[in-house]
Amino acid sequence: MGEPATTVRQAAVLGSPIEHSLSPALHRAAYVDLGLTWTYEAIEVDEASLAGFLGGLDSTWAGLSLTMPLKQAVIPLLSDVDDEALAVRSVNTVLPGVGGWRGTNTDVSGIVQALLVAGLSSRSAEPRVATILGAGATARSAVAALARLGISELTVCARRESAARDIADLAAGFGLGATIRDLEPAAGLLAADIVVSTLPGDAGAPWADLASDAPGALLDASYHPWPTPLARAWRSPVVASGRDLLLWQAVEQVRLMTGLEPSVQRMSDALPA
Repeated sequence: MGEPATTVRQAAVLGSPIEHSLSPALHRAAYVDLGLTWTYEAIEVDEASLAGFLGGLDSTWAGLSLTMPLKQAVIPLLSDVDDEALAVRSVNTVLPGVGGWRGTNTDVSGIVQALLVAGLSSRSAEPRVATILGAGATARSAVAALARLGISELTVCARRESAARDIADLAAGFGLGATIRDLEPAAGLLAADIVVSTLPGDAGAPWADLASDAPGALLDASYHPWPTPLARAWRSPVVASGRDLLLWQAVEQVRLMTGLEPSVQRMSDALPA
């Protein structure tokens, strides 16, 4: 059960830099809709100051959202981390636990839900093959999300072979067959059931020429500017953005922190166009 509406609790998003975070708008909109007199702030915290910040939290704190560069740095500071977050080495949500703080990852469920809401759930065939562009932290969460969605074969395209190999090894741990390629656009690499681009901004533009033949779903984790060249050229209507990912991971965070079901529409409306 959630807290009574009269109970004042605190939550925040931590990171560095943090001033442009959209998380406060999302969480505050949820609190207003739920009738909670909670606070949610964006707080500048870097890796060096993270342990001290966690050590100073009291029982009024309902949870934390984490962004870069804290998602991996926080892991040794927690009393418990769920298996999926530990596997992808990324914690974006910290919650009160027994004897300390526990960590989980709502980026994974955010990716899954963003794709399903975009139309993946309406496709007649189960997705089996996927391609990931890029090999950073988002790619790690994408592997876990693709495993949840039933993907069995994955191609990882990245500039650095070592980074691509790291993602491929992670995929193998989730039971996915994985191959690696460089980031040079090539015919057939977008002909997958799901493509996840973790490339920033317009970095996926070289792939746009191949997108007119792409039959599957796309999650382009970038959201500014939107649409990206890749999303604009995508043939299939099943396209999700980084904005969708941001929304759905925050929806899950609010559920975990409050024990209540937030209004997705109210939270979506709080995001800039």
